[in-house]
Amino acid sequence: MNDQDLERYGRHILLPEIDYDGQQKLLDSHVLVVGLGGLGSPASIYLASSGIGELTLCDFDKVELSNLQRQIAHTEDKLQINKAHSAKSFIASINSNININAIDKKLSQNEFDSYIKNNSVDAILDCSDNFQTRYIVNKVAFKNKIPLISGSAIRFEGQLAIFDFRENSSACYECLFPDNGEENELRCADHGILAPVVGIIGVTQALETIKVLLNLSPPQNQLKIFDGKSNEWKTILFKKDKGCTICSSSSDHS
Repeated sequence: MNDQDLERYGRHILLPEIDYDGQQKLLDSHVLVVGLGGLGSPASIYLASSGIGELTLCDFDKVELSNLQRQIAHTEDKLQINKAHSAKSFIASINSNININAIDKKLSQNEFDSYIKNNSVDAILDCSDNFQTRYIVNKVAFKNKIPLISGSAIRFEGQLAIFDFRENSSACYECLFPDNGEENELRCADHGILAPVVGIIGVTQALETIKVLLNLSPPQNQLKIFDGKSNEWKTILFKKDKGCTICSSSSDHS
């Protein structure tokens, strides 16, 4: 770190849990953010400001006027611009000293897998808005033993779970939400979302990602549920599914 870095990240370095070495570890880390909407916007902004040295932002969608209610990495002058590029521009204005990559197309499972293997990704944030993407990201994160920080939000409620695949005891996303082939997911466009709720979940994803990178014992095999009406969190404990087609010892992971 140079003198400018020491000044920028000084409030982190004052924390004994982070200190100089921890901040350097963040600067040496590469995080992939999948989805730059209501969750990915605040998550990526805080990861950048916290000094994650390399961010890869992945989203094939374009900025719409209805997004600006909650997707804070985008501005009015970026309407109809790809979200990954829009977010990259915004984040670079906050921290121009980190590397920011933008992927503006929909990746297949093989493409995700190839990118992760070829670019030394240290953690993945699933900030997507559909089960298809969540299942793909879960598979590649498990296959490559990379921690996955997953978030979602609808109406007044948000959910967050951490799957630290560096640990053999970690369950995976499909242990919690098995893929039964049905498309019955709720969408913000149909059911609404209170803007600050996605902000709370996205910022918490950033917090847990930093804890994962610094080995600060993030909660494992827990689903955190936030109620925006009562402003309360509750925790649901779950176990690794021995019959899971993705992460059980009997599964074919090839």
